[in-house]
Amino acid sequence: MSSSKKYINRDLSWLEFNRRVLEEAEDAGTPLLERLQFLSIVQSNLDEFMSVRVAGLQAQSKAGFIKTDFTGYTPQGLIKRLMKRTTRMVKEQYRTYRDLLRLLAKEGVSLTAFRELNDEQKTTMTSYFKQIIYPVLTPMAVDQSRPFPLLHSKELYLAVVLKPEGQGVTEGEEEKTFCAIVQVPSILARTILVPGRKNSRKLSYLLLEDLIKEHIGLLFSGYRTVAVHAFRVTRNSDLTLNEEGAEDLLQEIEKELRRRRRGLPVRLEVEKGIHLDALELLSDELEMEGEAFDEIDGPLDLGFLSKFVAMLPNYEHLRYPKHEPVYPAEFDGEDDMLTVLREKDVLVYHPYESFEVVNDFILEAAADPNVLAIKMTLYRVSVNSVLIQALSSAAESGKQVTVVVEIKARFDEARNIAWARQLEKAGCHVVYGLVGLKTHAKITLVVRREANNLRRYVHVGTGNYNENTARLYTDAGLFTSHPDIGADATALFNEMTGYSTPHLWSSFAVAPIGLKPKLFELIDREIGHALSGRPARIVAKMNSLSNQSMIDKLYQASQAGVKIELIVRGVCCLRPGVPGLSENIRVISIVDRYLEHARILSVAGGGDDEVYISSADWMTRNLSRRVELMCPVYDPGLRSTLMNILEMNLLDNVKARELLSTGSYERVKSPEPPLRSQFQAADIPLWKSIAAAFE
Repeated sequence: MSSSKKYINRDLSWLEFNRRVLEEAEDAGTPLLERLQFLSIVQSNLDEFMSVRVAGLQAQSKAGFIKTDFTGYTPQGLIKRLMKRTTRMVKEQYRTYRDLLRLLAKEGVSLTAFRELNDEQKTTMTSYFKQIIYPVLTPMAVDQSRPFPLLHSKELYLAVVLKPEGQGVTEGEEEKTFCAIVQVPSILARTILVPGRKNSRKLSYLLLEDLIKEHIGLLFSGYRTVAVHAFRVTRNSDLTLNEEGAEDLLQEIEKELRRRRRGLPVRLEVEKGIHLDALELLSDELEMEGEAFDEIDGPLDLGFLSKFVAMLPNYEHLRYPKHEPVYPAEFDGEDDMLTVLREKDVLVYHPYESFEVVNDFILEAAADPNVLAIKMTLYRVSVNSVLIQALSSAAESGKQVTVVVEIKARFDEARNIAWARQLEKAGCHVVYGLVGLKTHAKITLVVRREANNLRRYVHVGTGNYNENTARLYTDAGLFTSHPDIGADATALFNEMTGYSTPHLWSSFAVAPIGLKPKLFELIDREIGHALSGRPARIVAKMNSLSNQSMIDKLYQASQAGVKIELIVRGVCCLRPGVPGLSENIRVISIVDRYLEHARILSVAGGGDDEVYISSADWMTRNLSRRVELMCPVYDPGLRSTLMNILEMNLLDNVKARELLSTGSYERVKSPEPPLRSQFQAADIPLWKSIAAAFE
């Protein structure tokens, strides 16, 4: 079977994922303001895809790289296909945007044009422009003495075409035009509330760039404006690090962050109807190829919709019902979390259960005089992190605090550098991970002195230590004092911070060396069960599946008769339902209110289920270029809870889409009553009692 028929291309699969996000914006059953929020997510997803994935393909193409990937595509062929599909998606995105604006207007909220305002409103907006906006603007002329300016990636600009006022033109000659560029200041709000009309409760907003366009002539006295149109450049934002040759990794990344602003242009978005002189200037200066253009019929960068939706008052009926995470029952009312963990393991599932329990775990450890050491990995941390303050406090009180900060976390590099320096000032031992590897494992180790002995308490999670995303992402976290897990946690931190040979793990499977072999071992065991006539089943939940050898191993298991059910939110390169190859494999994706982020694996084990939680997706980068962690769940009750999470996902027939062998997705069709797994979970007061839904 050819590669193109055996596998789905990773980047084409990602576009299918973003289309599923767009479908949520198109779904009339989704609250109106949430539909606008999904449109914003489509935009931010596409920006990152262009600045990283497409940028990498363009670099390969320019270098003359013509080798096909394992799905059968050359960089040149793939770029053309991606751009074609992206253009179609963007047109659909803006059709949806216009539809949603019409619906929003019926609710009394509108994005209006300056010309539609009455005289009093125009006067007020003009005053706002002169007092607030005008002083911030900087017109940048482009001519022989003033070179083309550096355009920052993903910032909004206006291309202004001008002609001198009162200058005569020789008969038969065209009047000369001049071009200038004005950046739309990102420091100001993109949407401006217009004073309401008398006796009207409706809200009208004006886009910042539209107000600037109306008054652009004030910036160019002596010239008349021929045309003014918005445009936007997306640059290559991937970091290229020489880690082994870097004397100081922190300084090397800071230099790369400065270079990112000057990355090669990848995509140019221009407003529909842009003046040809402006377009020619941008094309020449940016050296953009034809397929990298997108002409947009609407405001550029719909990412502004996220803040716009958040600022609208008193429209709760147009949003999802409010859901407040509950504090886990096992710790609720307890003054000492560690006492609870000496008796039993505790599983939490965010966002249904509060992330405050993780903060409290660290805060309690930091304040406990018998705690000797705290060790923790940090990948993406929120802006005002309680954890940073708690770790700093622990170090200042004399505890041994070790923090492995991943400063190569894409687009969070600058923030993580700042956190690292703050922790170092407080006396923490800060480690920046291992050369050539990202540290993506999510783990905390607390070492406590108890009755002349030491006891280790561990938290292992599937998601980042980030309070903000923990309200938006579904993630699992395990609190335990199991001695095997504690011993492995100690060994893992020793490997990350010192010189240690690979450990013989008692419980963990750790990438880049041990995770993939462990997964293969579990799959091979299920193959053996199937061939012997015993129950054989694999259920796995993850963000992405793109590693070729993992896919081939799953194909092998399918051919042996193992029943495989995969819940893959995003990229999936496996092609299910192909006769003789993958007819025993089913793949679904759930896109709903929360971003499905948990990584959970269940294997039947001949009738005795084993369940694991992990930080790793089944992608090449996770399995071979990162420090990742997979941890078993030993408690039978907690295993049952996690298995029921998987089962409820598999039964979702409202927001689940099934991957077809063609590579496209269709909504799950079922004669059963509607079951929406995320809302089903939210309706249950405590996530632990979800098991009752299946008894």
